[in-house]
Order: sequence, then C-alpha cells, then structure tokens
Amino acid sequence: MKQLFQLLFILTLTSVQAQENLTYQKPPKEILDLADYERAPSVSMDTKKEYMLLSYRNTYKTLDELSQDEMRLGGLRINPVTNISSSTTYISNLKIRKIKGTDEMQVKGLPENAKITNISWSPNEKKISFSNTASTGVELWIIDVATAQAKRLTDATVNSNMGNPFSWFKDNEHILVRMLPKNRPALIDVKKDMPLGPTVSTADGSVSQNRTYQDLLKNKTDETNFETLVTSELYKVDLNGNATLFKEANLYAGETFSPDGNYLMITTLEKPFSYIVPLSRFPNKTTIYNADGKVVKVVNESPLNEIMPKGFMAVKQGKRSMNWRADAPATLYFAEALDEGNPANEVAFRDEVFTWEAPFNQDPKSLVKTVQRYGGITWGNATTAIIQDYWYDTRNEKTYMLNPSAVNEAPKLIWDRNSQDIYADPGEFETIKNAYGRYVLAIDNNNAFLIGKGHTKEGQFPFIDNFDLKTFKTTRLYQSNYKDKVEAIYSIEDLKKGKVLVQIQSKTEYPNYYFRNIKKKNSLTAITAFKNPFESIKNIHKEVIKYTRKDGVGLSGTLYLPANYDMKKKEKLPLLIWAYPEEFKDKNSAGQSSQNSNEFTFPYYGSFVYWVTRGYAVLDDASFPIIGEGTTEPNDTFITQLVDNAAAAINAVDKLGYINPKKVAVGGHSYGAFMTANLLTHSDLFACGIARSGAYNRTLTPFGFQSEQRNYWEVPEVYNTMSPFMNAKKMKTPMLLVHGEADNNPGTFTLQTERYFQALKGLGAPVRMVILPKESHGYAAKENILHLLWEQDQFLEKYLKN
Repeated sequence: MKQLFQLLFILTLTSVQAQENLTYQKPPKEILDLADYERAPSVSMDTKKEYMLLSYRNTYKTLDELSQDEMRLGGLRINPVTNISSSTTYISNLKIRKIKGTDEMQVKGLPENAKITNISWSPNEKKISFSNTASTGVELWIIDVATAQAKRLTDATVNSNMGNPFSWFKDNEHILVRMLPKNRPALIDVKKDMPLGPTVSTADGSVSQNRTYQDLLKNKTDETNFETLVTSELYKVDLNGNATLFKEANLYAGETFSPDGNYLMITTLEKPFSYIVPLSRFPNKTTIYNADGKVVKVVNESPLNEIMPKGFMAVKQGKRSMNWRADAPATLYFAEALDEGNPANEVAFRDEVFTWEAPFNQDPKSLVKTVQRYGGITWGNATTAIIQDYWYDTRNEKTYMLNPSAVNEAPKLIWDRNSQDIYADPGEFETIKNAYGRYVLAIDNNNAFLIGKGHTKEGQFPFIDNFDLKTFKTTRLYQSNYKDKVEAIYSIEDLKKGKVLVQIQSKTEYPNYYFRNIKKKNSLTAITAFKNPFESIKNIHKEVIKYTRKDGVGLSGTLYLPANYDMKKKEKLPLLIWAYPEEFKDKNSAGQSSQNSNEFTFPYYGSFVYWVTRGYAVLDDASFPIIGEGTTEPNDTFITQLVDNAAAAINAVDKLGYINPKKVAVGGHSYGAFMTANLLTHSDLFACGIARSGAYNRTLTPFGFQSEQRNYWEVPEVYNTMSPFMNAKKMKTPMLLVHGEADNNPGTFTLQTERYFQALKGLGAPVRMVILPKESHGYAAKENILHLLWEQDQFLEKYLKN
C-alpha cells in the first residue's frame, strides 16, 4: 500500500499536458467502406410459418440519440421525457411477407420517423403490437398481419421505464398496458434541489459481498424521482384504442397471464429502496389476480436483499424463479433454497421446487429436490418434464427426466456432464407451442427431440436426434455434412414430413433462412435472400488455425490474410491479435474450439478484422483460456497463463511464415482490455496494444470480478498482481486506451481508464487516452465508432506497421 500512496502522490505533482483539440475523424476508405454499410433486416416468423416480419434498423445510432436527457436510478438509465430506457435500440421500418411468397409488403400507416420496439405477436398471431417513441413519449400501436396495416391505439402516455409495457390478453382483443398515472408529480430538478441534510448509510455487522454496481440511488431525491418514473397505472386497451383502468397506480415490475388467461401474476416493487444494490434486489410483492383484476392471493413477499452469501451459487432465501407451468392451465412453480442460499453450507439438497395450483387456497406441493442449484424446467405434459441443476464451481450440470404427476418419485438422471465440454453437448430439447400458446417439449409417440450445434474435433456438424423417453437412447435423424458452409438448425416444423427450419451461411454468403427436408437429400427451399454487404473482403484468406500452449493445452484462432496476399512468397506482415480470456476448470474443455472458418465474415468495430484490408494479418478470437483444476483457482496463475497463451499464438502464425514476430499488436474490450494491459506490462511480446473499456485496478472491485469469487481481503496478492495499475511502473509499451464516457457496466467505471492513464503518463509510458462522448460499455453512435476506427488505424500505422 505504501507504493500505491507514493504513486498517487507522484501523479498529483505531474504536470498535465494540454488536451488535443480534435474533431471527429473518419477511417481510411478501405475501412470506411466496410463500416458504413446498410444492415439487413432481422426476421420474426409466426409459429405456423405463414408470415414473416422484417424489422429494419439503422446500422448505428447518432450522437443526437445518445445526447437525450437521461436519469440514472436504481440500475436504470431512463429518458425522463419519453419514459423509456435511454439505451433502447430502435427499429425504423417494418415489412411483412408471406413465407411462401417473395413480395415484401411495406407496413402501411407507420408513424413518421418511427422509433419502434417492444414487438409482440398476439396469441393467435393475427396482430402484432409494438411501441413507438415519439418526441413526448411512448405510444402503443398494432399491425393487422394479413393487410399489413398499422394504427395507433394510445397517446404518448405509455410507461416503458421498466421494460416491455404490454401483455396480450388471451382473447386477442385486449392489451394490458402500463401507463403514466393521471396525477403524476413533476420530477425534482436535482440541480436546483436543496439538500435538507447529509446522506447517511450504516452497516449492522452482517457480512455481504456486493459487486460494484453502477447507477444506484444516492439520496432521497433519487428515491423520489425513481418512484415517480417507475409508477404506472395498468389499463386494459382494446383494438379500437378504448382504455379502461385495470389497476391503480403502483410500482409495477412485471405482469404475466396464466396459460389459460384466467389469472394474472403481477409483481410490484416495495420499499425500502437501497443505495447499495439495484432494483432487482429491492423488496417486491407478487399477487395473483383474476382476469377482471380482483385479488386472488398474495403468493410471494420478498424483502430487501442487500446481504448475500459469497459465491456465484449464492441465492436469496424464500421463493424465487416463480412462473407459470407451461403445460397446465393455471399452476405456478418456484424454487426455494434448502441451504439458506449459502453455497458454503453442506447439505444433501440445495433447492426444492414446488408447484401451486389455482386458486391457491391450498399449500404448495413439493415437486422435487435438487442436489445442486436448480437450473430450470422444460415442461412437457402431465407425466414428462426435463429439469436441470448445476454448480458453477465445478462447471457441472445434471439433466433429469421428471414425472410431475408422481408422488415421491425421484427424477431419473439423463446426463451428468461438464457444462464447458462443448464436444459432448447432447443438444437442446425441441419445444413446440401447445394449446395454451406456451412452449413445451415436442413429444411424439414417447420420443422427444434434440437439436445440437455439433461441435467436434473435426469441425462443426449440427444435428437432430430422436430421444427415447423410456430408454434415454438417442438415434440420429439428421446431421449437417457441410464442409464449406455452416448450417444452424432452428426448429422442427413437421417431423412426419421431415421439414425443419435452418439458417445457412459461408465465408462470403450472408446468413439466410431455408426449409430443409431431412428425408430428401439436398432438399432446400430458400426463404430469404439477403445479400453480402461486405463484397470488398470476399476474397480474403480465412482459416481456423489450431496450435498448442507449452503445457499441452490446445488453442485456436481465426486467421485472416489480405485478399492479394501471395501464399507462396509469404511476405512478413504485421499481426493483430484480438482476444478475451475465459476461465476453465479442466484442460480438456479449455482446449476445445467452437470456431468455424466457414462462418460469414462480419466485420464490426469490436474486432480487428477491418485491418486485413490495410495490409495486416489478423488472428481474431484467439484462445486465451485461464485454467484452475481441482481446488486451484484459475486466477492463481493468471499472468503466467496469459503470457503463455500470447506466446503460443504468435509462434503459431510465425511458423506458418506469414508475419514478422517483432511486429505484433494485441487488443481487447472489457476483460480483453484488462488482458491487453497485463500482456503489455508483463511481457515483451508486443509492439503495442489497444485496450477498450477495461478495469485496471482490482482494488476498486474488491468483492469479486469476472469469474473471481474470492474477495480482496482473502487473496490480496491475486488482486494486486492482476492489477495493471499496481504494476504501472513496468508498462513501457505504446498503448491506446479507449473508454465510453458513460460506461454502465459493473466494475468498468470510466474512472478506471482515467486513473490508469494518469499513472502511465506520470511514469513516462507512451500512452494515448480517448474518451468517447455519451457512450456506454458498448459503443453505438456512428460518429464515435468511425472515430474509434480512425484512432486505432492511426495508432497501428505509427507504432506497428511503421
């Protein structure tokens, strides 16, 4: 600590050089042509696969969008004028198409300068609701699917501050809407508000580890404004726009109808609020109402949850994960911890799952106890359900078959596996919509079906398996055998006909949707025909290379070489490595690869791929596993493994003859930025590095970070050794530090980059800091992104290529 105080003292004495007066710049043409493109629409289909909704949105936001009014309260970032999250990404246009046809119908009657979000199909899928954000607030709109005609149902008085404000009634004729209260008080201007006293917080001696959350409430004024912004009235709005008050004003946090539509579960936030945890841990109450809005039963009251045991497997006490059973008309299910929510307590069973049938006048019934932490249920029918439990510390997950109707019948184990072992992943159970419009297991003649991604040592071969519910044996029904494309299997549309929905792509073919008949060889029917917007890089060289770390761990990365690169002459190129560390508990899983060289090459600001057009070799998504087997934690040897990963990557590309190993740069975002700073500090492998939106002083995240569950006081040597800030004196390699001015990610406060830059500057390191105005943890505004690309290109040209 003495060294830390000495460093801070030096920084206060260091003269500050005048800031560079720089306007927004654009990258070179080769990069600009790739970055300034038109995004293809996203696709949503009805379950019968009759209609397709095409949603178009701008490639980037504008600075004007990021400069809107914003209040940061309780973990929310809200536009107080329009009453919707200030981080919302809007859709600007909608089109509808019959899947069997090719003609796209422009949705008629859309609002001018539309800002669309919260899209939801009605239960019968004949209508689509959505919100439009006007200059003064949020409106409710609907679309008639058959005619592609839109109309507005409400004025700009919808309250979207707590997320999607709409829930369809079962009758398809009404929508439950959160609206601004009629007598809503004005917000308090924090700049003019005069405090009546100090803000005081106390601790009662209870031990609790809370992460470094952002945007928390800070004082009574924040509490008052938070309550004003979150409070809504619930209205029942018909398809003609007639609105009837359904429930009086309250702090509504979620509304969900039962599958049969006869009951409504509503969760409200309660007081007291907290200054140290976000709204997800505020007190809340869950009440069941009938379809007319009359109280049936208060089914849960959860207190303020500021105090939690240590560890990722810690959960709150009391009812949690409450939801409607998908295969029953009106039955709730939920879990409760049997270990007081504390993973340190040794117990035979961690959780117990209960069901509770309407009208909730009897006690809940125990369904099953889980050995590990309850991980979720996929409902099937009265006698079949699939349940999972898991334990993060061991990366173990178990899957069981359960008979929901049996009394005291133990679940039957199906799989007991390492959740990080992607080569042994059996796939996900296929689900279909039942009569209630809820997704349940697709079961046919006592068989279920598995859809898998199909990662193997030899490559990726997605599959469909038949799963016998009696014997648990699988039979392969279909396996993709592409060697030059990637096929993703989305759903089974008609098992008897062999019809499945897939998406196919290649290095140069944009992902498009198809119907495949798995009973007929090479039977594909195209649904979409989106074009490749990145023609200028269609001829670049792309391959997944596999190599080995010096301790035998298998690694991989996707290597890109310029389009005109002569593979025979092998000109020595500068190399860019982009990576993100990932923790593992065993070497086998760490050595597995999910990369596929046949995936469509989609350059975006979050990688170095653009620079293949500027004469660089690029190793994208390079493996950087950090392994801690048995009782050893990965971070105990973080620096050593980090450097070994980097050395292996450079050596692998160098052995191929493509690069000058003295001209290598490394970059990463968030935890990848943390990685970059450590690599430049603790190795001489790199000529320079780019670190974006990282955290560099781990004493500022003392109750854990990333996958580290131990706190600073348990392992100070780990926190200090891993903190580039604590080792700033060692860092002498050119580094570009970038951060969003309004970072909202826990732990990666903008202050982290500012203080790290001051330390490096004061100690004489060659470093440049760029703070992007208005940006959060991920960057969104076109002006900022294009300038970022310019900054990175200038930096690499100066410190790497030349």
